[in-house]
Amino acid sequence: MPIADSGRRRALKVLAATAAAWNLPARAAWPDKPIKIVVTFPAGGASDIVARVVAEQLASKLGQGVVVDNRPGAGGSVGGLVVHQAPADGYTLMLSNSTPISIGPFALEKQPYDPVDGFTHIALIGSAPCVVMANPKAGIKTLADLEAAAKKAGRLDFGSGGPASIGHIYGELMKNTLGINMVHVPYRGGAPMTTDLIAGVVPVGIDVLTAFVPYFKSGQLVPLMVTSASRSPLVPDVPSVAELGQRKLVLDNFFGLSGPPKMPADIVARLNTAVNEVLAVPAVKTKMGELGIAPNAASPGAFTSFVKDQVGQLAPTVKGAGVRL
Repeated sequence: MPIADSGRRRALKVLAATAAAWNLPARAAWPDKPIKIVVTFPAGGASDIVARVVAEQLASKLGQGVVVDNRPGAGGSVGGLVVHQAPADGYTLMLSNSTPISIGPFALEKQPYDPVDGFTHIALIGSAPCVVMANPKAGIKTLADLEAAAKKAGRLDFGSGGPASIGHIYGELMKNTLGINMVHVPYRGGAPMTTDLIAGVVPVGIDVLTAFVPYFKSGQLVPLMVTSASRSPLVPDVPSVAELGQRKLVLDNFFGLSGPPKMPADIVARLNTAVNEVLAVPAVKTKMGELGIAPNAASPGAFTSFVKDQVGQLAPTVKGAGVRL
């Protein structure tokens, strides 16, 4: 028998004996097989890109393959439920974000899981703001213009990428916070919404910032504000909603890594450390910047608090607006 193998067997026996003495289950060294990251959107979108960038780097940090599994549907709740019901062994994780956590579960007739306690929230990856924008011919160039237009006409239509999208829910949040009548016009994705917004079919649109920067540079669309606490480096001349005095409207579409509930603390700690190391890799920083995502390393406790706060902000909006998927 090779010496290395013999030593490994002795170590495992010691581990098992220690576990038995403390009445704990023995567990093989983690990870000893590939890890899966469930993405709650189709391939090609921002969540999918982020997951694949992180997966590649995590594989090198953890010494195991990390694969991406796209499970879209029901406002992200299809993929969310897969992870919620998975074994808490660290081999099934989720690229969590605002849709499957803070919006989707509350837009279904029966809530499929608790978005806070129904997962182990492991690491915050970063966040990207939405942008509120207008067709140039609408005569709306600022948030004040938007409020005035809504009050003068009695209503203001706004487009989003679809029912229960983050753009939709943000419009409902604006409606409630500002006390104006904003009427949602749903589209089947951001692309058709953009086409109609440029054509003037709808005067205002709300969506995640990244894809719209070229339209702002060409003058086809006018950005009114980004929904983050501070300005985005992608559009440094566009004010943040916080600096406009509307801190209740601050909202970031976050990206994080979550797992099934009650994951072992040592696995959570190792994953958190690995993700935070990944976020410091220059190539990762560059890619995140291209996507308009600000990397934001955080402890599991801090990330869980972030999730809890956002759920508290958005769940009442989703329910109050009667949003259904």
